[in-house]
Amino acid sequence: MPPAPEPLLEQIAPCWDVVVVGAGPAGALAAHGLASRGVRVLLVEQRHFPRWKVCGACLSPQALAVLEAAGLAELVATEGGIHLQQLHLGVAGLVSPIALGGGRVLSRSRLDLALLQAAKAAGAMVLTGTRAGLDAPAAGFEPWREVVLQMGSARRSVSAKVVLIAAGLTHRALGGEAEINTKVEPHSRMGAGCVLPEEAAALAPGVLQMAVGRGGYVGLVRVEGGEINLACAFDRALLQGSGGAAGACQQILAEAGFAPLPALVEAAWQLTAALSRRTRPPAGHRLLLLGDAAGYVEPFTGEGMGWALTCSLAALPLVLRGMEHWDRTIETDWSSHHHRWVTQRQTFCRALAQVLRHPGASWGLHRLAGTFPSIAGSMIGLLQRPALPCSTA
Repeated sequence: MPPAPEPLLEQIAPCWDVVVVGAGPAGALAAHGLASRGVRVLLVEQRHFPRWKVCGACLSPQALAVLEAAGLAELVATEGGIHLQQLHLGVAGLVSPIALGGGRVLSRSRLDLALLQAAKAAGAMVLTGTRAGLDAPAAGFEPWREVVLQMGSARRSVSAKVVLIAAGLTHRALGGEAEINTKVEPHSRMGAGCVLPEEAAALAPGVLQMAVGRGGYVGLVRVEGGEINLACAFDRALLQGSGGAAGACQQILAEAGFAPLPALVEAAWQLTAALSRRTRPPAGHRLLLLGDAAGYVEPFTGEGMGWALTCSLAALPLVLRGMEHWDRTIETDWSSHHHRWVTQRQTFCRALAQVLRHPGASWGLHRLAGTFPSIAGSMIGLLQRPALPCSTA
């Protein structure tokens, strides 16, 4: 049977327990977890699914462990996810193979749609093609927040006991939340990505190819349909000096020791805003920020998806608590929980991103990987070791 059509804006109920803004992995998993517990959830997304995202399409063991804890253990396999077995790390003209264990590869178009459908099946109401904006807290701090929805020319306000913002790097939903500040870090790189046809590179399934250069890095992996997903992070100067993303990518591939990819010139590229950023605090009155909206650090081998999904799992007990009674301790508790389960786990990737900016240090990293592959594999294993927050049943 075809899926039921989404409701029109005027058909949406005026009051909700929770409104989730953004239906990427963090938002959809939060909506699924809450709806599974009988919470009345409205999940709002400005784009229509399926849709492609600038992302490496890699799911770390942490991400898979969170999905299992959420009762979605079979989702990735059902959607055709490929076992991630090896990393080919290229630095300064030499390529070292490093064993990986436990990760999967699944395109964001398949993963995000599957999570959205899981949230809907659990009982969440879903609105796509709809923008959402948060009104400032009302005087006296009434026991709800107003969210303004816009679908085409139609507008409507709904209220929620708790609002979750999971709308990515450049979310614009926090119109009235002056206390929350997002700061782009100095020298933050730009994200870029594209999808290449199956024949564009001799890349085996289950292999993540990572090319590190002086002005950024490039990751390539084959997804479930055979196409090659390519995700990059570039210094602005490299983008400008090489004539765009395709030229920057070719330069880094050459520096790293990989073959050129002629198909890059004809590819449909997408660019992102500056990547690395901090958001403080990640909470406000009846409001929690999830996923990239709460801050971003350049990942290495799929850790970003793990952080986003862990964020959603860690937030569930506080959301349930806030529905009953909101006080400022929920905001401070979320800052503490987010630091423990996300920010601290980003420390290694933050340090690694700095190391990879310096040719001498990058060369040393490569020599370590080439001479002692077991040590390099152990470091990546430590980075990807799963750890789960407790969630309320």
